[in-house]
Amino acid sequence: MQVQLTNRQQHILWATVRHYIATAEPVGSKTLLEEYNLGVSSATIRNVMGMLEKVGLLYQPHTSAGRIPSDSGYRIYVDQLITPSEVLSLQVEQALQKRLKLEDWSLEALLHGAAQILSTLSGCVTLITMPQNSGAMLRHLQMVQIEAGKVMLIVVTDGYETHSMLLDVPARDGGNQPDVEVIDRELQIVSNFLNSHLRGKSLLELANLDWTELDREFQYYGEFLKTSLAEINRRNFTPANAQIMVRGVSEVLRQPEFSQLQQVQTIIHLLEEEQEQLWRLIFEEPEAEEAGKQKVTVRIGAENPLEPIRTCSLISSTYRRGSVAVGSVGVLGPTRLDYENAIAVVAAAAEYLSEAFS
Repeated sequence: MQVQLTNRQQHILWATVRHYIATAEPVGSKTLLEEYNLGVSSATIRNVMGMLEKVGLLYQPHTSAGRIPSDSGYRIYVDQLITPSEVLSLQVEQALQKRLKLEDWSLEALLHGAAQILSTLSGCVTLITMPQNSGAMLRHLQMVQIEAGKVMLIVVTDGYETHSMLLDVPARDGGNQPDVEVIDRELQIVSNFLNSHLRGKSLLELANLDWTELDREFQYYGEFLKTSLAEINRRNFTPANAQIMVRGVSEVLRQPEFSQLQQVQTIIHLLEEEQEQLWRLIFEEPEAEEAGKQKVTVRIGAENPLEPIRTCSLISSTYRRGSVAVGSVGVLGPTRLDYENAIAVVAAAAEYLSEAFS
């Protein structure tokens, strides 16, 4: 949702979200005037809140009530109006280092301890997946033309398992396709190039490879191959252990958002009985990280594809062994959660676990 806000509008949206997170009570202009130094009158605050409601960033749960943030309001708050808490990041790092002595802990005990620390510091349900093996290594790859516009991509792993996928070759610029013999030669050259560069890499690494080394005349295949190899990995990569360590459920379910028994039951069922669905959601490989910055994914409310948590926010990041994502850490809570702290907690924990496993 593209909404351009003035500094004043941003400040009032920030104050509204901030106050609602702290109190769980709808926010009125009088409250903002009294508790925040906004530098404007109550009438101005009311007008701005009315505008924010019109564009879908706030709404009134009842006609006589104040306003509360929508999912879109939280999204702008997270993306534009806050920065993760550096103080809490440091506290998480210190707590993990102090309480988790790597040489004294088993793998499972380490992750259980980390989950407990994070649930205490974040006040949310903490989710940490068991680390996965880096995955099968690529032994051979071949691209074979089946018919005009159809190519079979065949991948053989170091365990001699074979994965294949039939692909539609995208049309080239200008719409002119070369004849069959030309495409066969191209596919063989590209297959040879890929085998020389990819042999020995894990399937988990294939989606993040740099394709710019392909000769200019074969750049046509770059994005096509990147998408195809990522799809093969998604189709065939099944976790050896999809267990998620869960902590902090009882605490977060005391929040007023979870007062309805049926809603609580669906969340508990997801956490206990449908962990594979949740695993695939929080282990989703994020986009390339910025230099020196842990990539954190924030899904707010209806952005979550799983129905039981579409009234929640899920914040997650992967932890790595070297450059390969092997597990994930996340927190789950109501959309009314302290995003500055939650993002900081997840990023710091993922960074700590990456260092531990590397």
